[in-house]
Amino acid sequence: MFYNTDEKKKYLKENLSPKRYQHSLNVAAECRKLAEKYGEDTDKAYFAGLLHDVCKELSGEEQKRLVLESGFAVCREELETRSLWHAVAGAYFVKTAFGVEDIDIINSIRFHTVGRAGMTRLEEIVYLGDLVSADRTYKDVEKMRKFVYSDVNEAMLEAFRFSIKNVVKKNAMLPVCTVEGYNFYARLLNGEKKK
Repeated sequence: MFYNTDEKKKYLKENLSPKRYQHSLNVAAECRKLAEKYGEDTDKAYFAGLLHDVCKELSGEEQKRLVLESGFAVCREELETRSLWHAVAGAYFVKTAFGVEDIDIINSIRFHTVGRAGMTRLEEIVYLGDLVSADRTYKDVEKMRKFVYSDVNEAMLEAFRFSIKNVVKKNAMLPVCTVEGYNFYARLLNGEKKK
């Protein structure tokens, strides 16, 4: 499949703030590197990373409208957390406005904030690429970058730990799929250690 990134960059540049646009480019570049490292389609990973925040700066009303229109399974905790709407809205938007039919790309955008159990490698790449892109400066970002480039399963478990800690600190709600994602990778790694 041909991924028309020039056209999408033009759209993003016109519809996102300069900072969010740069973040999108950084995530796309990170996703390409991770795809190379883990044997995935680099163009597809770049494309998915580029579009992961396509709806981030739409109004809350518009994001929620897209979420409700999408028909995607969305848990109550996601519906009650405005900061999570852009991922669901973005997945639906790329499907309807850009005609993206690749379910892996759609899901990688849909789950880049909350994660889930049984993520595909592309979903993992976009989730992790967003977490460690060049513009990220949180306290343990260098430690996270080392995880991301050493073992994808360990990186996912560490990323879920990091995400859950941040949600708990804010007294916010944990989506069911996030808890299931954490348990999935914990179980996977515990199983690997027993071998």
